[in-house]
Amino acid sequence: MKHKLLSIFCLSALILIFTGCTKSSTGRNQITLFSKSELSTMGASSFEEMKKKEKISTNKKTNQYVQCVADAIIKNVPKSAHNGEWEVVVFDSEQVNAFALPGGKIGVYTGILKVATTQDQLAAIMGHEVAHVIERHSNERLSSNQLVQMGSAAGSAILTQQGVENKETWMMVGLGIAQYGVLMPYGRMHESEADIVGQDLMAKSGFEPKAAIELWRNMAKQSKGAPPEFLSTHPSNKTRINDLTKHLAKSTAFYQDKNKPSCKVPKSI
Repeated sequence: MKHKLLSIFCLSALILIFTGCTKSSTGRNQITLFSKSELSTMGASSFEEMKKKEKISTNKKTNQYVQCVADAIIKNVPKSAHNGEWEVVVFDSEQVNAFALPGGKIGVYTGILKVATTQDQLAAIMGHEVAHVIERHSNERLSSNQLVQMGSAAGSAILTQQGVENKETWMMVGLGIAQYGVLMPYGRMHESEADIVGQDLMAKSGFEPKAAIELWRNMAKQSKGAPPEFLSTHPSNKTRINDLTKHLAKSTAFYQDKNKPSCKVPKSI
Protein backbone atom coordinates (compact mmCIF):
# COMPACT_ATOMS: atom_id res chain seq x y z
CA MET A 1 0.00 0.00 0.00
CA LYS A 2 2.82 2.39 0.88
CA HIS A 3 4.53 1.87 -2.44
CA LYS A 4 1.24 2.21 -4.29
CA LEU A 5 0.45 5.52 -2.62
CA LEU A 6 3.96 6.82 -3.28
CA SER A 7 3.70 5.81 -6.93
CA ILE A 8 0.34 7.60 -7.27
CA PHE A 9 1.82 10.75 -5.75
CA CYS A 10 4.89 10.75 -8.00
CA LEU A 11 2.91 9.86 -11.11
CA SER A 12 0.41 12.64 -10.40
CA ALA A 13 3.23 15.18 -10.03
CA LEU A 14 4.78 14.05 -13.31
CA ILE A 15 1.47 14.28 -15.17
CA LEU A 16 0.75 17.74 -13.82
CA ILE A 17 4.20 19.09 -14.65
CA PHE A 18 4.39 17.72 -18.17
CA THR A 19 0.82 18.47 -19.24
CA GLY A 20 1.35 21.50 -21.44
CA CYS A 21 -1.10 24.32 -22.01
CA THR A 22 1.26 26.39 -24.21
CA LYS A 23 4.20 25.64 -26.50
CA SER A 24 7.73 27.00 -26.66
CA SER A 25 9.16 28.28 -29.95
CA THR A 26 10.83 24.89 -30.35
CA GLY A 27 7.44 23.14 -30.15
CA ARG A 28 7.83 21.82 -26.60
CA ASN A 29 4.72 21.59 -24.42
CA GLN A 30 4.72 24.00 -21.48
CA ILE A 31 2.61 24.63 -18.42
CA THR A 32 2.49 28.27 -17.31
CA LEU A 33 0.25 29.09 -14.37
CA PHE A 34 1.28 32.75 -14.00
CA SER A 35 0.29 35.71 -16.16
CA LYS A 36 2.81 37.83 -18.08
CA SER A 37 2.06 40.82 -15.84
CA GLU A 38 2.67 38.77 -12.69
CA LEU A 39 6.04 37.61 -14.02
CA SER A 40 6.99 41.16 -15.07
CA THR A 41 6.15 42.47 -11.60
CA MET A 42 8.19 39.72 -9.93
CA GLY A 43 11.10 40.33 -12.31
CA ALA A 44 11.12 44.08 -11.69
CA SER A 45 10.93 43.58 -7.92
CA SER A 46 13.79 41.08 -7.91
CA PHE A 47 15.90 43.38 -10.08
CA GLU A 48 15.39 46.35 -7.75
CA GLU A 49 16.45 44.22 -4.78
CA MET A 50 19.60 43.12 -6.58
CA LYS A 51 20.48 46.71 -7.43
CA LYS A 52 20.28 47.55 -3.73
CA LYS A 53 22.44 44.61 -2.63
CA GLU A 54 25.01 44.38 -5.43
CA LYS A 55 27.68 46.94 -6.31
CA ILE A 56 26.89 48.58 -9.65
CA SER A 57 29.80 49.28 -12.00
CA THR A 58 30.57 52.93 -12.71
CA ASN A 59 33.16 52.12 -15.39
CA LYS A 60 31.91 54.14 -18.35
CA LYS A 61 33.61 52.10 -21.08
CA THR A 62 32.47 48.80 -19.60
CA ASN A 63 28.89 50.02 -19.36
CA GLN A 64 28.97 51.32 -22.93
CA TYR A 65 30.33 48.00 -24.19
CA VAL A 66 27.72 45.88 -22.42
CA GLN A 67 24.93 48.24 -23.47
CA CYS A 68 26.11 48.11 -27.10
CA VAL A 69 25.86 44.31 -27.19
CA ALA A 70 22.54 44.37 -25.33
CA ASP A 71 21.04 46.92 -27.74
CA ALA A 72 21.87 44.72 -30.72
CA ILE A 73 20.29 41.67 -29.06
CA ILE A 74 17.20 43.53 -27.83
CA LYS A 75 16.31 44.71 -31.36
CA ASN A 76 15.59 41.10 -32.29
CA VAL A 77 13.64 40.03 -29.20
CA PRO A 78 9.97 39.31 -30.01
CA LYS A 79 7.55 41.89 -28.61
CA SER A 80 5.62 39.00 -27.09
CA ALA A 81 8.51 38.55 -24.64
CA HIS A 82 8.63 42.23 -23.66
CA ASN A 83 7.07 45.20 -25.39
CA GLY A 84 8.90 48.15 -23.91
CA GLU A 85 12.26 49.48 -22.81
CA TRP A 86 14.91 47.12 -21.44
CA GLU A 87 17.05 48.03 -18.44
CA VAL A 88 20.64 46.81 -18.53
CA VAL A 89 22.84 46.98 -15.42
CA VAL A 90 26.49 45.95 -15.03
CA PHE A 91 27.32 44.64 -11.56
CA ASP A 92 30.89 45.10 -10.33
CA SER A 93 31.56 41.56 -9.15
CA GLU A 94 34.00 38.72 -9.86
CA GLN A 95 31.01 36.40 -10.16
CA VAL A 96 30.98 34.70 -13.58
CA ASN A 97 27.31 35.26 -14.29
CA ALA A 98 24.63 37.14 -16.21
CA PHE A 99 20.85 36.95 -16.23
CA ALA A 100 17.68 38.30 -17.79
CA LEU A 101 14.33 38.66 -16.03
CA PRO A 102 10.74 39.04 -17.22
CA GLY A 103 9.82 42.69 -17.56
CA GLY A 104 12.85 43.65 -19.66
CA LYS A 105 15.72 43.37 -17.17
CA ILE A 106 19.30 42.29 -17.95
CA GLY A 107 22.12 41.98 -15.43
CA VAL A 108 25.76 41.33 -16.34
CA TYR A 109 28.52 40.72 -13.80
CA THR A 110 31.97 42.02 -14.71
CA GLY A 111 33.38 38.58 -13.88
CA ILE A 112 31.72 37.11 -16.97
CA LEU A 113 33.64 39.55 -19.18
CA LYS A 114 36.86 37.75 -18.31
CA VAL A 115 35.43 34.53 -19.74
CA ALA A 116 33.36 36.00 -22.59
CA THR A 117 36.35 37.79 -24.07
CA THR A 118 34.80 39.08 -27.33
CA GLN A 119 31.61 40.91 -28.24
CA ASP A 120 30.34 37.75 -29.95
CA GLN A 121 30.92 35.63 -26.84
CA LEU A 122 29.19 38.22 -24.67
CA ALA A 123 26.30 38.16 -27.17
CA ALA A 124 26.15 34.38 -26.71
CA ILE A 125 25.70 34.87 -22.97
CA MET A 126 23.07 37.59 -23.41
CA GLY A 127 21.29 35.66 -26.13
CA HIS A 128 21.08 32.65 -23.85
CA GLU A 129 19.77 34.63 -20.89
CA VAL A 130 17.21 36.57 -22.93
CA ALA A 131 16.11 33.28 -24.50
CA HIS A 132 14.99 32.18 -21.02
CA VAL A 133 12.61 35.15 -21.01
CA ILE A 134 11.44 34.53 -24.58
CA GLU A 135 10.62 30.90 -23.77
CA ARG A 136 8.87 31.72 -20.45
CA HIS A 137 11.20 29.49 -18.44
CA SER A 138 10.69 31.45 -15.21
CA ASN A 139 6.96 30.85 -15.51
CA GLU A 140 7.53 27.14 -16.07
CA ARG A 141 9.90 26.80 -13.12
CA LEU A 142 7.54 28.62 -10.76
CA SER A 143 4.60 26.59 -12.06
CA SER A 144 6.37 23.25 -11.74
CA ASN A 145 7.52 24.04 -8.20
CA GLN A 146 4.00 25.02 -7.25
CA LEU A 147 2.57 21.82 -8.69
CA VAL A 148 5.13 19.68 -6.85
CA GLN A 149 4.19 21.45 -3.61
CA MET A 150 0.53 20.82 -4.33
CA GLY A 151 1.29 17.16 -5.04
CA SER A 152 3.29 16.93 -1.83
CA ALA A 153 0.42 18.38 0.22
CA ALA A 154 -2.05 16.00 -1.43
CA GLY A 155 0.26 13.03 -0.85
CA SER A 156 0.70 13.97 2.80
CA ALA A 157 -3.08 14.16 3.27
CA ILE A 158 -3.57 10.74 1.66
CA LEU A 159 -0.86 9.12 3.77
CA THR A 160 -2.34 10.64 6.93
CA GLN A 161 -5.83 9.47 5.99
CA GLN A 162 -4.54 5.94 5.37
CA GLY A 163 -2.69 5.91 8.68
CA VAL A 164 0.65 5.14 7.02
CA GLU A 165 3.59 4.90 9.42
CA ASN A 166 6.77 6.93 8.85
CA LYS A 167 4.86 9.40 6.68
CA GLU A 168 7.71 11.92 6.74
CA THR A 169 10.16 9.35 5.37
CA TRP A 170 7.89 8.47 2.47
CA MET A 171 7.28 12.13 1.71
CA MET A 172 11.04 12.78 1.64
CA VAL A 173 11.46 9.90 -0.81
CA GLY A 174 8.71 11.31 -3.01
CA LEU A 175 10.18 14.81 -2.98
CA GLY A 176 13.63 13.38 -3.73
CA ILE A 177 12.25 11.60 -6.78
CA ALA A 178 10.55 14.80 -7.92
CA GLN A 179 13.77 16.80 -7.43
CA TYR A 180 16.20 14.46 -9.20
CA GLY A 181 13.77 12.85 -11.63
CA VAL A 182 11.68 15.84 -12.67
CA LEU A 183 12.85 19.31 -11.62
CA MET A 184 16.56 18.94 -12.38
CA PRO A 185 16.03 17.43 -15.85
CA TYR A 186 13.37 20.09 -16.40
CA GLY A 187 16.01 22.73 -15.61
CA ARG A 188 18.50 21.09 -17.98
CA MET A 189 15.83 21.12 -20.70
CA HIS A 190 15.42 24.87 -20.21
CA GLU A 191 19.16 25.46 -20.40
CA SER A 192 19.53 23.42 -23.59
CA GLU A 193 16.59 25.20 -25.17
CA ALA A 194 18.00 28.61 -24.19
CA ASP A 195 21.36 27.66 -25.72
CA ILE A 196 19.77 26.93 -29.11
CA VAL A 197 17.28 29.81 -29.11
CA GLY A 198 20.03 32.14 -27.87
CA GLN A 199 22.41 31.03 -30.61
CA ASP A 200 19.76 31.89 -33.22
CA LEU A 201 19.09 35.23 -31.52
CA MET A 202 22.74 36.27 -31.48
CA ALA A 203 23.08 35.32 -35.16
CA LYS A 204 20.03 37.41 -36.08
CA SER A 205 21.62 40.29 -34.16
CA GLY A 206 24.80 40.22 -36.25
CA PHE A 207 27.06 38.18 -33.95
CA GLU A 208 28.90 35.08 -35.14
CA PRO A 209 27.02 32.03 -33.75
CA LYS A 210 30.18 29.90 -33.58
CA ALA A 211 31.23 32.17 -30.69
CA ALA A 212 28.67 30.35 -28.50
CA ILE A 213 30.79 27.20 -28.86
CA GLU A 214 33.97 29.14 -28.06
CA LEU A 215 32.27 30.60 -25.00
CA TRP A 216 31.41 27.21 -23.52
CA ARG A 217 34.93 25.97 -24.16
CA ASN A 218 36.09 28.92 -22.06
CA MET A 219 33.46 28.06 -19.45
CA ALA A 220 34.69 24.45 -19.33
CA LYS A 221 38.14 25.69 -18.33
CA GLN A 222 36.56 27.68 -15.48
CA SER A 223 34.30 24.92 -14.11
CA LYS A 224 36.63 22.10 -13.14
CA GLY A 225 35.09 19.90 -10.46
CA ALA A 226 31.51 20.62 -11.54
CA PRO A 227 28.93 18.04 -10.37
CA PRO A 228 27.85 15.24 -12.73
CA GLU A 229 25.19 16.33 -15.20
CA PHE A 230 22.46 14.18 -13.61
CA LEU A 231 23.03 15.98 -10.30
CA SER A 232 22.86 19.44 -11.81
CA THR A 233 20.18 21.76 -13.14
CA HIS A 234 22.51 22.59 -16.05
CA PRO A 235 23.79 20.39 -18.88
CA SER A 236 27.50 19.58 -18.83
CA ASN A 237 29.79 21.86 -20.81
CA LYS A 238 30.48 18.94 -23.19
CA THR A 239 26.74 18.49 -23.85
CA ARG A 240 26.29 22.20 -24.50
CA ILE A 241 29.25 22.34 -26.89
CA ASN A 242 27.96 19.30 -28.78
CA ASP A 243 24.41 20.69 -29.03
CA LEU A 244 25.58 24.11 -30.19
CA THR A 245 27.93 22.54 -32.74
CA LYS A 246 25.07 20.44 -34.17
CA HIS A 247 22.84 23.52 -34.39
CA LEU A 248 25.54 25.80 -35.84
CA ALA A 249 24.51 25.34 -39.49
CA LYS A 250 20.94 26.40 -38.72
CA SER A 251 21.93 29.44 -36.69
CA THR A 252 24.54 30.47 -39.26
CA ALA A 253 21.72 30.82 -41.81
CA PHE A 254 20.50 33.82 -39.75
CA TYR A 255 23.92 35.50 -39.64
CA GLN A 256 24.89 38.32 -41.98
CA ASP A 257 28.31 39.89 -41.60
CA LYS A 258 27.04 43.27 -42.84
CA ASN A 259 24.85 43.52 -39.72
CA LYS A 260 27.72 42.92 -37.32
CA PRO A 261 27.80 45.47 -34.47
CA SER A 262 31.02 47.19 -33.50
CA CYS A 263 31.08 47.06 -29.71
CA LYS A 264 34.52 47.93 -28.40
CA VAL A 265 35.85 45.64 -25.67
CA PRO A 266 37.31 47.80 -22.88
CA LYS A 267 40.99 47.28 -22.12
CA SER A 268 40.29 47.07 -18.40
CA ILE A 269 37.17 45.78 -16.70
